[in-house]
Amino acid sequence: MLNDDELLRYSRQLLIPRFDVAGQLALKSARVLVVGAGGLGCPVALYLGAAGVGQLTLVDDDRVEVANLQRQIAFDQHNIGDAKAEALAERVRQINPLIQVEARVARLDDAQLAALVQQHDLVLDCTDNFHTRFAINRACVAAKVPLVSGAAIRGEGQVAVFDTRQPDAPCYHCLYGEQENEALSCSEAGVIAPLVGIIGACQAMEAIKVLSNVGQPLVGKLLLLDAWQMEWRTLNLARDPECLVCGG
Repeated sequence: MLNDDELLRYSRQLLIPRFDVAGQLALKSARVLVVGAGGLGCPVALYLGAAGVGQLTLVDDDRVEVANLQRQIAFDQHNIGDAKAEALAERVRQINPLIQVEARVARLDDAQLAALVQQHDLVLDCTDNFHTRFAINRACVAAKVPLVSGAAIRGEGQVAVFDTRQPDAPCYHCLYGEQENEALSCSEAGVIAPLVGIIGACQAMEAIKVLSNVGQPLVGKLLLLDAWQMEWRTLNLARDPECLVCGG
C-alpha cells in the first residue's frame, strides 16, 4: 500500500480517476532501466523518479562536459567531470528519496545488457547511436520486455513503443535495418536545447502508460516532431515478416 508520505507526494496523480491508487502502486512496484543519461535520459529519469517509479537503474559510461549543460538539465557547472549516471541518480534521489535509484557507470556488452534487461519491467532507450539501439532492441525482444525509444537531433525528434508481447507488434529492427548507415550524433549535427526535453517527457509519459496500463501507448506507431514548425505526425508501423530479430 501507499504510506502517508506517498499519498501526499503523489496526490496530484492520485486525483486522476483512470490512474488513482492502482496506477500509483503499479509505478511503485516497477523496475525500470534507462540506458543513456544525457539529453533524453535526464528528463526521463527526473520525471519517472518524481512520479514514483519504485526502482530506476541508470546506465551511462560518459562524464559531464561543459557542452552538455546546454540541454542536459539534471547537471550544473559543479558536475563537470562527474559520471553522468551517478550525478543523475543523485539528482533523482534529491527529488524523491522514497524510491531506489542505481547508477551503473559502464558500457555494457551484449551479454551484460541482456542480463540487465531481464531484471527489469521496462527499458527506455535514451542513447544517441544505432549500434546501442540495436543491442537494446535485441535484448528487449529476447526478454519480452517493452521498450520505449526516443531520438532527437537538430530540431526533429521521434518516439515509439516496441512491445513484442503484443501480437504482430513490430520491434525497433522492423523500423530500421542494421545495414543502414549510421546516423549523425548531436555532437556532429547539433540539437536545439528544448527538443530533448520534449522528447524525453514523451518517453516518460509512454513509460507511465505502459507500466500503469492506463491510456494507449505508441505500440505500432511512430510519433514524429518537427520542433521548428511545432508539427506532430503519427505513422503506423507494421511488423516486418522477415525481421531477423523479432522473427516476424
